[in-house]
Amino acid sequence: MLDADAIARPDTYRDGPPHELFTQLRHEQPVAWVNMDNHPGYWAVLRHADVVHVARNSDLFSASTGGVVIEDLDAASLEQMRDMLLAMDPPRHTAYRRPLSPEFTARVMAGLEARIRTVTRSIFDRADQSGPDLEFVHEVCAPLPSQVLGELLGLPAEDWPELHRMAERNSGGQDPDINTGEARGSASVEMAAYAYGFAGQRRALGPQGDLTDVLLGREFDGHLMSDIDFARFFVQLVTAGNDTTRTMLSSGLLALLKHPDQLARLRADPAGLPTAIEEILRWANPLHYFRRTATCDTEIAGTPISAGDKVAMIYTSANRDETVFTDAQAFDTRRDPNPHLSFGIATHFCLGVHLARLEGRVFFEELFRRWPTIELAGEPLRQRSNLNNSLKALPVRIGR
Repeated sequence: MLDADAIARPDTYRDGPPHELFTQLRHEQPVAWVNMDNHPGYWAVLRHADVVHVARNSDLFSASTGGVVIEDLDAASLEQMRDMLLAMDPPRHTAYRRPLSPEFTARVMAGLEARIRTVTRSIFDRADQSGPDLEFVHEVCAPLPSQVLGELLGLPAEDWPELHRMAERNSGGQDPDINTGEARGSASVEMAAYAYGFAGQRRALGPQGDLTDVLLGREFDGHLMSDIDFARFFVQLVTAGNDTTRTMLSSGLLALLKHPDQLARLRADPAGLPTAIEEILRWANPLHYFRRTATCDTEIAGTPISAGDKVAMIYTSANRDETVFTDAQAFDTRRDPNPHLSFGIATHFCLGVHLARLEGRVFFEELFRRWPTIELAGEPLRQRSNLNNSLKALPVRIGR
């Protein structure tokens, strides 16, 4: 008998996602009931088409009602999450996203390429001073999104490292190596407090021509953001921007190191990187799932769902659905088309998609130019989490 309950346990993911279990469930229980130890259970939606169905029908499956994680939140935490874009339903989601969308278009993001390349080179310069052995996740990958987001928001450079640590604790609360004894949610509270103070400082300083001006100066859902509104929005923006990009870069390198023929091909022809980035995102998606809550009695693929039931869209399974992806378990940097769901789909399609793709392409172009060889220098360590599909350590040795 299949142990569907295992997919809720953070320990299940210590050695990597349970792809064999996901494959069996897709065939035998594609909408599987999952019991949890300390919370009510939920429905795990495992096939690509069914995840798309849930994502596209926000009237049936709400992000706001119970939030986007499978653990039920206390009232204060749920209220805070509901003020984040990822946990808003239309029409509120649309009203909050519309003023931001022009700032994240492909054209606007393309204008950042030269700056992102300069930042990447400066990170590699510092890495070169450290010797041949590096912990790639934190010494090389993490600084890029921290600095890019810091510059976009106009945050003081001296605050970037601490904000990154808050972001990592915020997303890594299930791993005792990352969240070492702090109360659950404490990093989110600390980051919100920082953002609240920053908003006050910026209002006194006046416009600086950055994304913070947009957040504080434009109307969202018919009103200007208060400092509290800004703080809650800031937590999502900084946490998501740091965590997912760091994961894409570090997991991407590990995937290439495990497939040296494909790494060599990309070194020889970096023009293939945009397609490779999409495969990295499919094969090692940064998030395992997001939750929705059924707003009424309905069904998914013939499985009855009751109003109030929790429903989890399991991207890690949907991205390897054999009915959509040929040789779905294989890593193929030439895969095209590649309709992966790592950026979400429909209403909640990732706002920062163009920035993420640009950071990934530039990062690997510069990595290939800088270091003629790079190899594993120890065992990679994975984050203990049923939500984040992340590495917490990737020891490598670089050759100059």
